[in-house]
Amino acid sequence: MSVADGIFLGISAFTASGWQGSFYPKAMQSRDFLTFYAEHFDTVEIDSTFYGVPSQNAVKNWALKTPERFIFSVKVPQTITHEKVLVGCYAEFEQFLHTMDILGEKLGPIVFQFPFFNRWKFPRQAHFLAILVPFLKKLPKDYKFAVEIRNKTWLDVRFAYFLREYNVALVLQDLFYMPSQLELAQKFDQITTDWTYIRWLGDRKEIEQQTRTWEKTIVDRTNQLSGWVDFCQQIQKRGVRQYIYANNHFEGNSPATIEKFRNLWYAKGLPELGKPRRMRQEPSLFG
Repeated sequence: MSVADGIFLGISAFTASGWQGSFYPKAMQSRDFLTFYAEHFDTVEIDSTFYGVPSQNAVKNWALKTPERFIFSVKVPQTITHEKVLVGCYAEFEQFLHTMDILGEKLGPIVFQFPFFNRWKFPRQAHFLAILVPFLKKLPKDYKFAVEIRNKTWLDVRFAYFLREYNVALVLQDLFYMPSQLELAQKFDQITTDWTYIRWLGDRKEIEQQTRTWEKTIVDRTNQLSGWVDFCQQIQKRGVRQYIYANNHFEGNSPATIEKFRNLWYAKGLPELGKPRRMRQEPSLFG
């Protein structure tokens, strides 16, 4: 498997305050953003599905505005992951999948992003697994599913075992209060299927004290990204496909974060990272 086929780089959403003039050309109309975005990235993580199932027309437009082989990853609505927490929600879940099916081959990973659960909700990991595992058993086999949890003590061999059992990816996240990928790697194998999902999330509270406009880098996380280059290279050697997404809260401007990752990758003499060469030829876009 080539690197181009094995690593999909993108951003958590294709629009944000401050991107017009720093990533998108200043005069560009918002209706053209996704088409422009898809010229520079392999994939996008759609955050809006977390807040509700989009209209079928909206999903059709996403598909029409992007080229072949472009990949959409989508978040399961919060009514399922946060409010009902997988209980009594299968009808809503099927409706969500039905709508996402409009994307056809462009539909990539479907992410269950769970919140931090306090002990009143789930006293121990076992109580959460008692809800999660029966749901995983019922998942249709022809989709890619990933699970993100934010209770750090639950991330262990046992949790990974159940995800591996049902061919579900564990989301690997760079989030300030969660253990790093290197810490977790000493405890268990985080790769639970033949692909994996990586999210660079940072510290929302810290960065929003400095800005809520995402036109430039605010926090330098070069060291963390350099570590991710090494980690991702090892994953790639295993033949595991990677879907990688940067959030604005990681450094302040996620297009620039992806550009930095690319440059760090190439600085280590690693192979070409797929199609978006224009990003490296147009540094003014990330001014």
